[in-house]
Amino acid sequence: MRIAIVTDAWEPQVNGVVRTLQATIAELRAQGHVVEVISPDLFRSIPCPTYGEIRLALAGKRAVGRRIRAFAPQAIHISTEGPLGLAARRWCLDHDFPFTTAYHTRFPEYVAARLPVSPGRVWRFIRWFHHPARHIMVATRSLQRELVAHGLDRTMLWERGVDPRLFRPDRAPHPLFAGLARPIQLYVGRVAIEKNIAAFLATTQPGTRVVVGDGPALADLRMRHPDAVFPGKLGGEALASAYAGADVFVFPSRTDTFGLVVIEALACGTPVAAYPVPGPGDIVRDGAGALDEDLNAAISRALTCRREDAAALGARYGWTSCTAQFLKALTFIPRDPEPSALAAPGLAA
Repeated sequence: MRIAIVTDAWEPQVNGVVRTLQATIAELRAQGHVVEVISPDLFRSIPCPTYGEIRLALAGKRAVGRRIRAFAPQAIHISTEGPLGLAARRWCLDHDFPFTTAYHTRFPEYVAARLPVSPGRVWRFIRWFHHPARHIMVATRSLQRELVAHGLDRTMLWERGVDPRLFRPDRAPHPLFAGLARPIQLYVGRVAIEKNIAAFLATTQPGTRVVVGDGPALADLRMRHPDAVFPGKLGGEALASAYAGADVFVFPSRTDTFGLVVIEALACGTPVAAYPVPGPGDIVRDGAGALDEDLNAAISRALTCRREDAAALGARYGWTSCTAQFLKALTFIPRDPEPSALAAPGLAA
């Protein structure tokens, strides 16, 4: 199948959305599908206000439509609600081309954390954006229920996976951890206000708090928490060894829809402490961690969990099964149209 994926989140960003798309695309191509990514690096762009590492493409329906027509897809997936997603949505509706979307981020809460806008107003935009989609892909069943409550009921599961060759419990601890006071409490992810990292750094458990990642809140958190360790971004084996060397993985976010880092930590045998909210609330079970509205209590209980249980839970998540879910969401396509059909006169950009 020829699949066009339109996304405002793409390299060089490092986040769960980008990593999920990268892994899914790699699996799709390994299975013989042809995938075209329409992303901000293909257009002129400007930095997103308050979040400079995110680029906003200066491209409208005509520019995005030209790329869609040139590729001649059999399926179009719109991954994000940004400028490219809006342009692709408009093109698909204008040309009666069916498409899928994904709800990756708790967008209303994300916006409310940064701007004086009520989540209710943002939900109106979310309903408008996703309503025409044939299927809305979501990572968890709790998100399915949440979207249904907001009038969006054409949802399908698209979970997340880990690479078991990289994220495994037998890795040696990262050299950074040598000499640090135990227990080591680890956070991995963007260092931004919506991740609620300040709540983690305000906990009072003994040991060392380590924040791996980069983002607009890093300088402020470093200044206000000199007792914490901030090694910056890590990737590959260095990241896996950080997961494996920690005593507990702390996930303080209340706005993530899944938390890819949660299952990566579990796959490395590290128990997880988090709030009982969608995302970690859908994942953490079977003695692999603890959920509590008191993050201190969650950390304390997670430190008593068996690493073997965490690793067993993390091993259940694989990218092959996630990609099968992605393809299943495209099954509304009644047939495999000839790619040349997109070149018909009625489909001008």
